[in-house]
Amino acid sequence: MKGKSDMALRCAIYTRKSTEHGLELEFNSLHAQREACEAYIKSQTHEGWKGLAKHYDDPAFSGGNMNRPALQSLLKDIDAGLVDVVVVYKIDRLTRSLADFAKLVEAFDAKKISFVAVTQQFNTTTSMGRLTLNVLLSFAQFERELSSERVRDKIAASRKKGKWMGGSVPLGYDSKEKKLVVNPSEAKTVRMLFERYLAVKSLLKLAEELRKNGIVTKKRATTGKIVGSIPFTYGPLAYLLKNRTYLGEAGHNGSWFPGEHKQIIDRATFEKVQELLKSNTVARTGRQQKTGALLTGILFDDRGNRMSPSFSVKNGIRYPFYISSAVRNGRKTQVGSVRRVSGMEIEAAVLKALRTKSQDGEANAELSPRDLIEHYVARIVVHTTRIVLTLNDSGNLNRTSIEIPWQAGAQRGLVEIDEQSPHGGDQPPNPQLVQIVVRAHAWLKLLTDGTHDSIEALAMAIDMHPKVVRKRICLAFLAPTITKAILQGDQHANLDLGDLSQAASLSWDGQRNHLLLGV
Repeated sequence: MKGKSDMALRCAIYTRKSTEHGLELEFNSLHAQREACEAYIKSQTHEGWKGLAKHYDDPAFSGGNMNRPALQSLLKDIDAGLVDVVVVYKIDRLTRSLADFAKLVEAFDAKKISFVAVTQQFNTTTSMGRLTLNVLLSFAQFERELSSERVRDKIAASRKKGKWMGGSVPLGYDSKEKKLVVNPSEAKTVRMLFERYLAVKSLLKLAEELRKNGIVTKKRATTGKIVGSIPFTYGPLAYLLKNRTYLGEAGHNGSWFPGEHKQIIDRATFEKVQELLKSNTVARTGRQQKTGALLTGILFDDRGNRMSPSFSVKNGIRYPFYISSAVRNGRKTQVGSVRRVSGMEIEAAVLKALRTKSQDGEANAELSPRDLIEHYVARIVVHTTRIVLTLNDSGNLNRTSIEIPWQAGAQRGLVEIDEQSPHGGDQPPNPQLVQIVVRAHAWLKLLTDGTHDSIEALAMAIDMHPKVVRKRICLAFLAPTITKAILQGDQHANLDLGDLSQAASLSWDGQRNHLLLGV
């Protein structure tokens, strides 16, 4: 306080209480702290100390962090030069964190502010004062950590005894007197969800079925607002089906113990659901790892939904495409103008645009497709009539974006199919093969225009097995020249369905090479 002895020292009193207990009293802990601090300031009147009228009180705020309104107000006033001395009842009223205390001392020193605890006579302007305060604060932090450990241990012990320790109440239960009790109507819904998942074997199908039937998540009242009561999506539905609370168990840190509440789902049904979830997850992960999709993570529809790669596999034949996450999660109202796109077509269009626009053609010609996209492209958005590429700053294209003309729909670029096409070959077309190819294009159109959300839904509508649909819809991706030749009856009509199906997953050049055709 050197240099200030000849002038009044403005003293700010800071008080804090950790809990709400006792705040309703006429004379509570905050009043007691302020009274003690005011008495100390009066005792230092001969030194020029004068208490500020403004109160800096933080009722029911933890000392473990600095997110306290009165403390922040105090720091602002210190920065504004309105305070000379900070007075507290005890050091831990200011903070219980050693790291936060170091920040406060640094802020005080920068403004030449003194810090005084009236029951612990220390002055932070001296090295010995700092050392003593740090020792005391270390013990305060140690006490706080011990208290936290006691709370955690109490929760763990209660969980092991099967007690409900609060949190989000799952669908099927209500919380009464700190215990879970079964809600009969909601429990019926939970049992239905487990049964329907075993029947449809798909979370996406189940989410769509629930949306159509108006079945929504649990409605919960939180502080100041109501949450829940919204349609189920993929994530919440999977979480519900994995929740062991429905077995009458209580969980803690990944371990589960017999609970005090009643179970809603029998163990046999629950285990069947877990096996199905696991098998579907393994299958989906395997498909994603094998895609090798070039645009993973950077492709979006025009409403900001990420488009992720997927494909159908049967007998080694792959049908790749990108599908909007809104479709996957059953959020139909949030889907952009393009629901899904052909993987081969959009990747080819993007690569062609990058190689065409690049000013460093020779260098980029040596880059692999994946390296080329990673080097130049930050984001791709698919619209009905165009594809917009947002470019990286590291690229050398001298532009920030590229627009590619685009016709939405995986059938873009294929020949128009007409069963009455004139014969251009030496022999009449194979009617069975023509019918299969025509059907493949018709099925693809039903998927791309949103008439059906999945191959399973399409197969159900046309009363065919999904495996047959998956195998034959690949023929919609034959090269236009091959398709035209099949319809017109030239040499390609002699090829059987197996040869064409195997070739359909390849590029158009690859198809011709695979079929050994000079088309």
